[in-house]
Amino acid sequence: MYLASTDAVAKAKAEAEAASTAEAKTTRAKRGRVAGPVIALGAVSLVTDISSEMVTAVLPLYFVLQLGLSPLQFGFLDGLYNGVTAFVRLIGGYAADRGGRHKLVAGGGYALSALSRLGLLLAGGATAGIGAALAADRIGKGVRTAPRDALISLSSPPDALGRAFGVHRAMDTTGALLGPLAAFALLWATADAYDAVFVVSFCFGLLGVLMLVAFVPGRGDALPVPVTVPVTEPEGAPSTPKFKVLDLLRLPAFRRILGAAALLGAATIGDAFLYLLLQRQLDFAISWFPLLPLGAAAVYLLLAVPAGRLADRVGRRVPFLAGHVALLGGYVLLLSPADGWTLLIGVLLLLGIFYAATDGVLMALATPVLPQGRRASGMAVLQTGQALARLVAAAGFGAAWTLWGIGPALTCAALALTVALAGATALLPSPRKAGMTA
Repeated sequence: MYLASTDAVAKAKAEAEAASTAEAKTTRAKRGRVAGPVIALGAVSLVTDISSEMVTAVLPLYFVLQLGLSPLQFGFLDGLYNGVTAFVRLIGGYAADRGGRHKLVAGGGYALSALSRLGLLLAGGATAGIGAALAADRIGKGVRTAPRDALISLSSPPDALGRAFGVHRAMDTTGALLGPLAAFALLWATADAYDAVFVVSFCFGLLGVLMLVAFVPGRGDALPVPVTVPVTEPEGAPSTPKFKVLDLLRLPAFRRILGAAALLGAATIGDAFLYLLLQRQLDFAISWFPLLPLGAAAVYLLLAVPAGRLADRVGRRVPFLAGHVALLGGYVLLLSPADGWTLLIGVLLLLGIFYAATDGVLMALATPVLPQGRRASGMAVLQTGQALARLVAAAGFGAAWTLWGIGPALTCAALALTVALAGATALLPSPRKAGMTA
C-alpha cells in the first residue's frame, strides 16, 4: 500500500511538471504571437497602400521633370503634400478617443481615400481636380493614421509593442511595393490607359474598407490585450471630462518624445529629394526613377519586424536614434565620391534602415507614456509635430538647393541632422524616468 501511495505521488508530481512545462510553452508561444486585430489592420493597410501607391509613385518625377518646377517650388509642394493635413490628424485622434470610436474614425479615413480615386477619374486631367483628389487622399490618411495606431497599441501587450508595429509596418510596406508594380503593369497592358489604373486603385481602396469593417474589432468589441502585463496610467495623465488634446503636453515624458521627434523631423529633408539627387548624380534614364522607392521599401519590409523585436529587447530609444544615424549616413554617402551601384545601393539601403528603425518604433516608444483613453490623441499630436517639422525641412532644403546648389545644401542638412541627433539623445527620456521601455 505504501509503494502504491508513493507511485501515485510520483505520478501526480510528473503530471504537474508536465502541465507546468506545457503552460510555459503556451505562454512563450502567446508572447511571440501578434494579435489578430494587428494582422487585420496590417492587411487593410496593405491593400490600401496598393491603392495609394498606384497613383502617387511618379509624383516627384512629374512635378520636377515634366512640369519643370524649381527645387524651391518642389520643396514647398512636397512638404505641403505631407504636412497640410497635419491638423486633420488632431481632429481624427480626438474624435477617435471620444467614446472609443477608433474603428469608425479610421474607417472614415480609409473610405475618403478610396473615394479620392473616383475623383481622379472625374478630374479628366484638370490640374485643380487632380489636386483636390490627392488632397482628399491625404486628408483620409491624416484622419485614419492615429486611430489605427491606437488600435494596434490597445491590441498588444506593452512588452511586444515594437513587434506589433513592426509587423503592421511590414505589411503596409508590402502594399507600397506592390502598388507601383501594379500600376506599371496595368499601363503596359493597357497602352497607357490611366483610367484603368484609377479604377483598379479604387477597387483596392474599397476592399480595404470592407476588410476593416469585417475583421477589425470596433466599439464595444473586446480587444485581446493580454492581462499578464498590467497597463498603468502614466503619472500626471489628464483624466478630466473636459480633456483637450494639447493637455497631453503636460506629460513630461511625452513632451520630451515630441520634442525629439520634431527636432529630428526638422532635419529630415524627405525621400523625394534623395531620389532626385540620386538621379542627377547617376544620370540614369528617367524611366527608372519610379523604381527607386521600391528599393528602400524592400529594405524596410525586410527589417521592420526585426527592428521592432530588437526595440522590445534593448529599448526603443536606441533603434530610434540609430535609424537617424543611418539617414545621416545616406546624406554623407551622397556627398562622397562614391558613384554607380555603390552609391545607389548604399543610399537605398540606409534609407530603408532609417524607416525600419524609426517609423513603428516611435509609436511604440510613445505608447506607454500615454493614457489608454488618449492614445489616438497623443499619437496624433506626435505625428502632427513630426509632419510640421518635415514641412519646414523640405521647404528649407529646397530653398538652400535653389540659392546655394546641391553640395552646400546637403552639407547643411547633414550638419543639421548631426545637431538634431545630439539634441534628441539628450531629450529622450530614460526608461527609469518614463516608466517604459525607452
